[in-house]
Amino acid sequence: MKKKSRSGKINKKAVILGIVLAVVIIGGSATAFLSMGQNNSNRSTQTSQLDEIVKKLTQPVLSNASALGSDAGQITLIEFGDYQCQECTKFHKDVNTGAIKFLFKDFVINDRPSDKASTLAARASYCAADQGKYWQYHDELYSNSQGENTGWISNESLKQFARNVKVPDLTKFSECLDSQKYNDVVMENVQLAQAIGLKSAPTFILVREGKEPLGIVGAQPFNVFQGAISQLEKS
Repeated sequence: MKKKSRSGKINKKAVILGIVLAVVIIGGSATAFLSMGQNNSNRSTQTSQLDEIVKKLTQPVLSNASALGSDAGQITLIEFGDYQCQECTKFHKDVNTGAIKFLFKDFVINDRPSDKASTLAARASYCAADQGKYWQYHDELYSNSQGENTGWISNESLKQFARNVKVPDLTKFSECLDSQKYNDVVMENVQLAQAIGLKSAPTFILVREGKEPLGIVGAQPFNVFQGAISQLEKS
């Protein structure tokens, strides 16, 4: 994945077949929160529920895995992805983010019971975050992607990736990975994705305060993201 600039915009077209722009997200729930309220008490409850979901969406998974992009950005782009997902890999190779904030949350969909490689990779990313290397490690995972369940993710390869991005204390990284320290964090991300009705990875959610969130399903071309951002920017 190309390094995400801290200035500029999503600025490079992703060459992906098909365009799907989900007008609203949350598996219909966001629409329900905003449109079902025929009485004020229901609307108040629904708005509170939506506010809580948006808070969870826009909060970094860990304090040392903070959002990329401009701190002044009014729009946050949240990707729910899987490190073995090839559509996710395409997005990270072809699209840069900048003036908007960008967060990544795990949506593990490619695990096999025998190795749970996607979960293992996600846990490793947070072990790297412990030493200030979250985004470098995140990029390294996608740069080395070799498809779904092809064996490229293992304890040995993940520790090599840590060496590649110069994680300072490799022993500490290895101990973190072996201890499954961040298994619950990964599962919380997955549960959030499921709770809001996501079905596939990557799925992107764009959030701006006071606006109805928008979702984009799949690693779509630049103009799809641009259109969604423009929609949120309208007063």
